Amino acid sequence: MKDLTYRIEQKISINTELPGPKSTELFTRRNQALPSSVGSVLPGFVVDGDGGILVDADGNQFLDLASGIAVTSAGASNPRVVQAIQDAAARFTHTSFMISPYESYVALAEKLNKLTPGELDKRTVLMNSGAEAVENAVKIARHYTKKKGVAVFDYAFHGRTNLTMAMTAKENPYKAGFGPFAGDIYRAPMSYPLRDGLSGAEAAERTITELEKAGADNLACVVIEPIQGEGGFIVPAEGFLPRIVDWCRANDVVFIADEIQAGIMRTGTWFASEHEGIVPDLVTMAKGIGNGMPISAVTGRAEIMNAPQPGGIGGTYGGNPIACAAALATLEEMAAENLGARAIEIGHIVREELAEITKHPRVAELRGRGAMVALEFVDAEGNPDKELTGAIVEAAKAEGVLVLSCGQDGNVIRFLPPLVIPEALLREGLQTIVHHFTQLV
Repeated sequence: MKDLTYRIEQKISINTELPGPKSTELFTRRNQALPSSVGSVLPGFVVDGDGGILVDADGNQFLDLASGIAVTSAGASNPRVVQAIQDAAARFTHTSFMISPYESYVALAEKLNKLTPGELDKRTVLMNSGAEAVENAVKIARHYTKKKGVAVFDYAFHGRTNLTMAMTAKENPYKAGFGPFAGDIYRAPMSYPLRDGLSGAEAAERTITELEKAGADNLACVVIEPIQGEGGFIVPAEGFLPRIVDWCRANDVVFIADEIQAGIMRTGTWFASEHEGIVPDLVTMAKGIGNGMPISAVTGRAEIMNAPQPGGIGGTYGGNPIACAAALATLEEMAAENLGARAIEIGHIVREELAEITKHPRVAELRGRGAMVALEFVDAEGNPDKELTGAIVEAAKAEGVLVLSCGQDGNVIRFLPPLVIPEALLREGLQTIVHHFTQLV
């Protein structure tokens, strides 16, 4: 991959026990100030980050294969983004766009209208978080169709608010004990080629059968991640998504693509929907769009987006001026550095380095697109192996490599490196995963 310039030396360096003394003190303070329900993964408190490296309070340097869950794709302290944030903050930090508008909100909306799939008249509204984007997309779809039902999928993750928890499939830890949840939610089977063995057409027909049971006259929208994130980086079989889009079009159901984790160059294109040429009615995005600043968006067909009454969509902080500046700079950086091509290169490197273990019977599948790749592990009987997955994650972390698990059964390791990571560092981290897998099986 092309060499980039970094502020921090791009090497793993663990010089203390983990956590180190300064981080240990901070964890003590954390435990006294925060509820136990708020978790953390890294055994250290971050004080700096650049490229593919996170530095903790004790000077330990960790390889970051998580990117804050697909957020800091352009790096944790990208100079272009940092400068844009500083410039915006020096002028004003907030007015609320609903009260006193500013140009950066409009400029970002214009940009997203162009970047999202489809050559059609579009509109964009800006929010703060992915869950907020999903909620507003559902609100807009319901208003437009005058229908209430929302169809979602097995293995889906859409957020932690009441509505998005109802839409999310995984019970623990996201839903357990937090109900009752919003109603009018219908769950359909997802295309999961490893587990169902179905072609895209076969899986789509199975799904459509369930959607029709819910009643097309009742469904306002179908909400789907083109590649499921928390569910296990599940890539549906080819043809599945286009067939669902066709069914939605034929039945006056709004097709909403949740691109919050898979979008913004993560899979090599601006949006994962592009891989099969689908044009969603609405697209939700967050995470990578702001490279660390809290911002999200709903972009879609003008006639759908314009359906709610004036004042019906909004929020105090939606499209904060500093976050808008960061998002515009992030999109500019991705285009300037061709980070989509870099994401594809990262995907090739991940597959190359992990090829050795993919032949092992305990590895059920290596899947994904671009820099959104996952390994699914099973036990000797072929059942999901959460224990092996967790052991690999912990062993890697002890050596300074931060990776995350996911999947309905907790048996998937996901790789979400910053798109600016240097090749040598990426290969070193992947070799660490291979080493610990071979030691543990």
